[in-house]
Amino acid sequence: MGATTGAAAVRLTPVSGREPRRRAQQVISTGRALNRHPGLLKAAKRARERLLGHEELADRLATARGRPADLAARELASYRRDEPGVIGELGLTALQIWQSISEHQGRGRGELDVAILFTDLVGFSSWALHAGDERAIELLRALAAAVEPPILAKRGEVVKRLGDGLMAAFWDARSAAEAAFQAHERTASIELGGYRPLLRTGVHLGRPRRIGGDYFGVDVNIAARLLEAAGPGEVLVSDDALRALGEVEVEQTRPLAAKGAPPGLVAHVLGPLQE
Repeated sequence: MGATTGAAAVRLTPVSGREPRRRAQQVISTGRALNRHPGLLKAAKRARERLLGHEELADRLATARGRPADLAARELASYRRDEPGVIGELGLTALQIWQSISEHQGRGRGELDVAILFTDLVGFSSWALHAGDERAIELLRALAAAVEPPILAKRGEVVKRLGDGLMAAFWDARSAAEAAFQAHERTASIELGGYRPLLRTGVHLGRPRRIGGDYFGVDVNIAARLLEAAGPGEVLVSDDALRALGEVEVEQTRPLAAKGAPPGLVAHVLGPLQE
């Protein structure tokens, strides 16, 4: 007669197929919001820069070569630019930390040839003392616009900016030398209140140790001493860099005796390179 005996009957309510989809969409939407949350994104970027140095520099150093890890870093860096988010920041940070640990253990670029370039302006400090801060800053901006594009065009990395100069790294001596001459040519077109700045450059090819976003070791010292020994407008290279360049014009060769560099070094003033 429709009555039930024993346990009470249980009515099953059909679950709409829309409910799981709605919940899934809510989870996805929440995840996207968290991934793009300005506060979280800023914190992830800040943590990354503390661990690895300047954001742009870390990206360029991590993606410059063609190894599998570098290719992965290049894709992640590209994704970060197109779709900024916490996940991309954390993923690239983890990958670059792994690269840095590998290099520190001798499995990375510390075992490969690297061309180190130093460049600065001749007599900048004396000029800036009389020109004043505003003119000095204006000149430094113009200098950066003249010097850095040739470095990047030759797949070089601006390792650090040093006031009126910089340190850069390249994966071959030819690229470093070509970037140096292009930077000199572009700098020669700068004129500020009657002042025309002149660059000088030192280039050495060696195997410096890379730690994080910087390079260390005697090879870096040699490149720095070459810069100090260079005259106005000169591109001064070491024996090792000259050998790697092949057939080039050398305008002058002179001894290089400097603190922090091995004895018996010589420096070569490069003539213009042939394309």
